[in-house]
Amino acid sequence: MPFPISSQVQTAQQTPKHYGITSPISLAQPKEADLVLTRKLTETLRPFGVFEEELELQRRILVLGKLNTLVKVWIREVSEVKNIPASVIDNVGGKIFTFGSYRLGVHTKGADIDALCVVPRHVERSDFFSSFYEKLKEQEEVKDLRAVEEAFVPVIKLSFDGIEIDILFARLALQAIPENLDLRDDGLLKNLDIRCIRSLNGCRVTDEILHLVPNIENFRLTLRAIKMWAKRHNIYSNILGFLGGVSWAMLVARTCQLYPNAVASTLVHKFFLVFSKWEWPNPVLLKQPEDCNLNLPVWDPRVTPSDRYHLMPIITPAYPQQNSTYNVSASTRAIMVEEFKRGLAITDEILQNKADWSKLFEAPNFFQKYKHYIVLLASAQTEKQHLEWVGLVESKIRILVGNLEKNEFITLAHVNPQSFPGPKEGTDKEEFSTMWVIGIVFKKMEGSENLNVDLTFDIQTFTDTVYRQAISSKMFEQDMKITAMHVKRKQLQQLLPKMTIQRNKRKLSSDGVRAMNDGSLDLSVDSDNSMSVPSPTGHSAAKVARASSPQSSTGTATNTSDLQGKTDTSRGSTLLAGADTTKPDNVGTSSSNASRKRPASPVQHDSEKKAKVDSVQQNPHTSPCLSADPAIKRPASPLENEMSKKAKVEQLSTPEAESSGETDGRVAVDPAPSAEVVPSEGDSKTETELTVVDTAEVISPAQKNSNADLSDVPILPTNPIAVVKNSIKLRLSR
Repeated sequence: MPFPISSQVQTAQQTPKHYGITSPISLAQPKEADLVLTRKLTETLRPFGVFEEELELQRRILVLGKLNTLVKVWIREVSEVKNIPASVIDNVGGKIFTFGSYRLGVHTKGADIDALCVVPRHVERSDFFSSFYEKLKEQEEVKDLRAVEEAFVPVIKLSFDGIEIDILFARLALQAIPENLDLRDDGLLKNLDIRCIRSLNGCRVTDEILHLVPNIENFRLTLRAIKMWAKRHNIYSNILGFLGGVSWAMLVARTCQLYPNAVASTLVHKFFLVFSKWEWPNPVLLKQPEDCNLNLPVWDPRVTPSDRYHLMPIITPAYPQQNSTYNVSASTRAIMVEEFKRGLAITDEILQNKADWSKLFEAPNFFQKYKHYIVLLASAQTEKQHLEWVGLVESKIRILVGNLEKNEFITLAHVNPQSFPGPKEGTDKEEFSTMWVIGIVFKKMEGSENLNVDLTFDIQTFTDTVYRQAISSKMFEQDMKITAMHVKRKQLQQLLPKMTIQRNKRKLSSDGVRAMNDGSLDLSVDSDNSMSVPSPTGHSAAKVARASSPQSSTGTATNTSDLQGKTDTSRGSTLLAGADTTKPDNVGTSSSNASRKRPASPVQHDSEKKAKVDSVQQNPHTSPCLSADPAIKRPASPLENEMSKKAKVEQLSTPEAESSGETDGRVAVDPAPSAEVVPSEGDSKTETELTVVDTAEVISPAQKNSNADLSDVPILPTNPIAVVKNSIKLRLSR
């Protein structure tokens, strides 16, 4: 029967021994003041729901007991079907093991349970996903049953009597599964399928951690505190490049090894002390790696070149040893190290009785922390499609963060792990959307008045990767879209939920940023823009007659400074004006291509009347998403709809250009009433100007080198990745 603590762990805890790969830093015993601070820490954590009530814990144990019995009955039935001798069936066994936060004993109220179904050699994986799945379906307590057989680690997900459970499968090369089986035995991995090894890894790592800490209760309370702190400070997410639960557990375990006699209040402080000064990328190890000669890939930078590029390696203690933080990027590491330093400063104050523990768990105001943000929106037409689409997009956001980091003008990209519902579309057409916010820090350029930043390639590479994955996994639907958009700090309130906005207003940072009214700014203006990147393979019956030179298809301006608007910095304000835009007259065409018809993808809907020219005009009335041809009706994206309600447009020009009639490469338009907006104190030093370079085009391999009429041919080539080219350019003026 799986319990958070095993008798073996308790025995190990009572036996004094040396823990870790180095000797302890301190063996000091706790003082009375340390015990008082630990009690205060417990009381501070209680309102956050990190402790589960005894009744709820007993309910979990009861549910796991039922599931364990169900597994044993199912294995007996499978054994009988396969004509296993009765003498063997009587002792065939089978067992449910737990791992993750429940096994560590740090699960919170309402948390799910990670479980592993271990079976003997004659039970196949196909049996697990067929007969066991059907047996679960027959149980009245089981709801929301679903199997994910093709996942990297195959799993059955379900809700058993209201408790969410994920069940993995492992088939051991044993005739029977004994009740006292210790999964830490490396010999169990011999002759196993790689999927079974992956499934076993979670249990093996969790069990090793519990056996490698000197005091389990101190470890647990410290880990609860650190996990809550990480979640409150937006750095708890393995998938987005921060640390996940097992990584935080290993850092806390290492701290416990270095201070084996310390209580939780001291360990929390020492945690921040150790890892704020840790010399990354030196790895964190709980034990010396062991080679079991099973030829399984292990983390070893001496052998594997790719391991040398890991920035914050935290190595799992069970064979095969792996780096649990391979997703960490330069930005996410910098953010976490900075948070470690702040945590150290706060705990210093707490130990000196200058502050309470509540200060450590105060959530920083992410939406006032940066001046510039990128808003990423993933949308789909049905709830089922949306769940799949959001999962895929979220798993690839770290690629976008990595791309932004490589931009020579960006020093840091911080994605908020918390997602938000996207803006509701005004049309009757139902659409589900999710939004993420990424804070951006630009480099301070010495001796340069203007800074031109092109994010086109960074965002395009990310969207290409997402669509490629969606198509290859056969989950792609035509209405699945991604929209990327740059906004300033003061404009976030137009997109964020009301509750978040109100919280932001209550927690304004000291830089004096002025909160704007909801309708005071349009996200399509004030130097902001976006890229709307719908399906790269969607089919449309629309026909496009357009020529593209090799240069124009790149979506990158020859001279970026000529494509930017100019800010009247002498007045310290931004002028907003609105007017209709006409199409540039000097669009180059080719006689051979002008008459050729080809199908348009959804992105082409956004770009049919836009081509790259020497002088590029920005449409003052369009939303930041690249607008569609008026002749082609396309449902507005959530961001387009939200921003069209607040349509004010910035006419970026110098006083000299206005007086002379020059428009900086833009087609002259009738003047419209303008509104003057005084920038907030926090934004007065650096103004950002953006121009959407309207050169969006989708070209599939089927369209290249063809003069045939392809209007009725869906754009879904053998290698169905279309080349989508959009341009987003920022201009930072000192």
